[in-house]
This record gives sequence, C-alpha cells and structure tokens, in this order.
Amino acid sequence: MTLFDRIDNLPPLTEEEKLLVESVQALATDKLAPRAAHYDATGEFPWDNVADINALGLNAMFVPAAYGGAELSYACYLRCVREISKACASTGVIWATNFHATKPLIDFGGEEQKTRLLPVMLEGGLGALVITEPTAGSDATGMTTRFTPDGDQIIVNGGKTFITNGDVADLYLLFGKWSELGDGKQAISALFVEKGAAGLSFGRREDKLGHRASATTALQFTDCAVPRANLLGEPGDGLQLLLASLNRSRPSVAAHALGIARCAFEDAVAYINERKQSGKRIVEFQGIQFMLADLSSELAQCETWLWHVAALIDRGETDIGVEASMLKMRASDLAMRMATDAVQLHGGYGYIKEYRVERLLRDAKITQIWEGTNQVHRQFIGRSFIAR
Repeated sequence: MTLFDRIDNLPPLTEEEKLLVESVQALATDKLAPRAAHYDATGEFPWDNVADINALGLNAMFVPAAYGGAELSYACYLRCVREISKACASTGVIWATNFHATKPLIDFGGEEQKTRLLPVMLEGGLGALVITEPTAGSDATGMTTRFTPDGDQIIVNGGKTFITNGDVADLYLLFGKWSELGDGKQAISALFVEKGAAGLSFGRREDKLGHRASATTALQFTDCAVPRANLLGEPGDGLQLLLASLNRSRPSVAAHALGIARCAFEDAVAYINERKQSGKRIVEFQGIQFMLADLSSELAQCETWLWHVAALIDRGETDIGVEASMLKMRASDLAMRMATDAVQLHGGYGYIKEYRVERLLRDAKITQIWEGTNQVHRQFIGRSFIAR
C-alpha cells in the first residue's frame, strides 16, 4: 500500500459509502476525465456529466433520510468532490455547488421549506449559492441587494456576479439585506429563489481562464417577487447562516483543489518516470527528487488535514472557522504550486494543450480566489490569536 493509499483510507467510511466512492471513481475515470478536454476547449456546459452524476443519485447523499435522501457522511461527500474534480474540475464545482446551496436549507430551513424544496435537488436539480456582487466579494457584508417585504411576498432588487451554475440552476440561495433593518451586516438575510422567477434575468456566461465548462454568470433581480415562505430563518439571520455555510463550503473547495493537485502530481510522476534526458529518466535526477519530496509531503499533509476537518464536522463541531480557513488556504496554494511544477516537470510539453497539466494550471488559480481570497484567510487565521 502506498503513502496516498493509506491517506485515502483515513476517513472511516461505511461499506455503503465505500461502494459509492468506487462508483464515483469509475464514473470519473471512464466518462468524466475523457470528456474534460472537450468541455474545456468548447466551454459547453457538461449536461451529460450532470446526467451521469444524477444517475448515481449523488444529490441524495447530503439530504436527510426523512426527506428521501441517503444522508451519508461529510467525509464521503468530500471524497466524491475530490474524485470528480480530479477528473474534471468544471464538473466538480458544478456538483459541489449543489451542496453549498442545499446544506443551509437542511440545517436552518423550516419543515414546510424542506418538504417543498428538497425534492428539487433529489430529482437531480442544480443549486446556486448567490453571494458575490461587483463591489462585495471577499467582504460579503458590503452587499447591496435589497429584500423589501410586501405582504406575503419579498421584492428583490439588486445584482450578483460570478455565480456558479448561475443560468442553469433550479434553486438559488440568495443573500441580501432586509430593507427595514438598514444597511449593516445585521440586515443580511437569506431566501430561496426558484427557477423561472419573474424579475430574475441573467448576464452572459463569463469566458474564463479555467473551469471553462462551469456556467459562471451575473444575475439581475428587478422587482423580483419571491414568496415570503422562501425566507430562510428570520430577517437578519443571514450573517449567521452565511458563516455556517462557509464553514462547510470551504472544506469542499479544499477537496476540489486537492483533486486538481492529486491529478497534477500523478501526471507529473508518470511523465518523469518515462521521459529521458542525458540518458537518464528525469525522475533519477536529484534536483527533481527534491521537488517530488516537497510536493508529496505537502500533499500528504493537506489531505490528512482534509480528513481531520471532515471528522470534526461529522461529529458535530461547529466552531471550526480557523480550521476550515487553514485547509482552504493551504489546499488551494498547493493546487497552484503543484500544477505549476507539473507543467515545469513536463518541460515544453507542459505548455501544450495536448497534455492535461496545462488545463490543471488554469483550473487551479481560481481556488486561491473564491470562497474568500487566501489573503483574507491569512488575516482571519492570524487575527484569531489576538488575546481577547
């Protein structure tokens, strides 16, 4: 058993979960990975990948059994995110976003909301987490989207940008500010907007450096009337909901980044074991071995921390903001370094689109930016040690 085989065995998955992970690995190897280059080149949304994921019923894994789901562990979910992202980073973020948008409903939604909205996801729907605005990115508290109560409806006005699954989602978890509570963070609230809502329109899909097959769009809400029954919690509960959501989505982003990192590492190791220079395999040069030592050590440490954080969440810990930030920051920095060094180890061929590492380098960059830039995470982690 290799080093990484042992690390993969760290999360204590049930037999049912292990079988599911094996199914996801087979899907990733047989279908998702072979299609990835095409979708990267064309920028088309990978509907066949979504259909194959839905055929496995993966959305059910984070829905409680009481509502028709399977309710598997968070560690199992992260493992599936990593395997899908390793094969196709675009598909990985498309599916992971379903969890990001659905988990707050499960944790904070009312009984009527869960009964009415969770079937959308169980039936293979796509979700979107709608936070970012043109002038409110890592500092989400600066958002200006307004929720104005009007009888049994809420009128939404404002604009959002860089929304994953933006124009293909069936269910949108939208954050904005309650008009009667002012403009501060105490006014942040959350509600669900359903597909086809009048007053919801979309901008163009962004033409991106990486993750080119995921639909990233701007959303515009113009007097968009949403049933008040879709309000998650109470007016002003949004910041609490947002922070709780980020503590679950940031480890997910880390698993996504580690999928990219693992793929880059495996491609590089395979290449330098075959490629020769000066009569020797590249892997036999001492300088290259030093690179592998550093990369493999950091990958092992990041993946071990991933399963540590997953275990905290699975046993019900909630005060894990620092651990989640450390994980997201280190995993995404590693993904970028790993992909960069994988290109270097491929030499000139690493710069050619025929080799996957070129795509992995472009896919890795955004992981250092979304779910809070790594500069913000460093500030948050460092600030946590100030004596109160």
